[in-house]
Amino acid sequence: MRVVDSHTAGEPTRVVIEGGPDLGSGPLPERAARLEAEYMDFCASVVLEPRGHDAIIGALLVPPTREDCATGVIYFNNLQNLGMCGHATIGLAVTLAHLNRIGIGAHKFETPVGVVDVDLLDPNTVSVTNVESYRYAKGVTIEVEGIGPVTGDVAWGGNWFFLVKESPLALAGSNIRALTDLTLKIRSGLESAGVTGADGAWIDHVELFGSPVEPTANSRNFVLCPGGAYDRSPCGTGCSAKLACLAEDGLLAPGEPWRQESIVGSTYDMSYQPGQNGGVVPQVRGQAFVTSEAHLIFEPGDPYRSGIRL
Repeated sequence: MRVVDSHTAGEPTRVVIEGGPDLGSGPLPERAARLEAEYMDFCASVVLEPRGHDAIIGALLVPPTREDCATGVIYFNNLQNLGMCGHATIGLAVTLAHLNRIGIGAHKFETPVGVVDVDLLDPNTVSVTNVESYRYAKGVTIEVEGIGPVTGDVAWGGNWFFLVKESPLALAGSNIRALTDLTLKIRSGLESAGVTGADGAWIDHVELFGSPVEPTANSRNFVLCPGGAYDRSPCGTGCSAKLACLAEDGLLAPGEPWRQESIVGSTYDMSYQPGQNGGVVPQVRGQAFVTSEAHLIFEPGDPYRSGIRL
């Protein structure tokens, strides 16, 4: 299996170039559902130890259904598919440019949640216009074990998020373990309280906010990803959900810039325009760098050929 690795603002992406499963040629959401239902061993083998680690997001290239799209892509982690992934889209664009499959300029990528516009500004800088994002529920308060009441917003940015405006813990690198434990407890609290996204969707990401370290940034965040790892980048879909909340609260005007800082100090620059359905259409700009090209080998006798899952 041929893969190309990159990182976007510190968060890794592994693009499967060759050797992935044949999912057919139907609508992309159906192919994504087939990947999750029938090929999670494949997904785990790509992103988990011993070949990877929990923070890696996989990107499976598939034929698009639209002729105006440069590629179709299904994003996945160690548990499930992701409807959209901002950092991985930036990483994918830089990877395709590295492979000479796209050039500088505007392109379209087809994802299971819709077509996103991608502008490759230079070999490492990408601006992504995401799917329309919106806040689903404002000011939801839940009880969190060992913490007490925690209030946040439920919002969609291509994935489901619970966004806490003021983190109960300092957003510092020395608190990574404590922040991870806290957000896992918050997610459990959401589940216990029956708080979901639209149509009962699992809220698989939890995002905490606080004051930035970099003077030019507006905010710092910590993001828990579905598999329990934290996002090294500011999280593109989480930023999209944040923009939807800022817009609805009247705190950010259309086109006004916002710089989001991650827990590791990397940043995205973003803004939004009003959407057609009452939400916002986010634009997120960041940088990615290719880190390796590899062929993954799957020995039949390897007891961990499908990844280590505990």
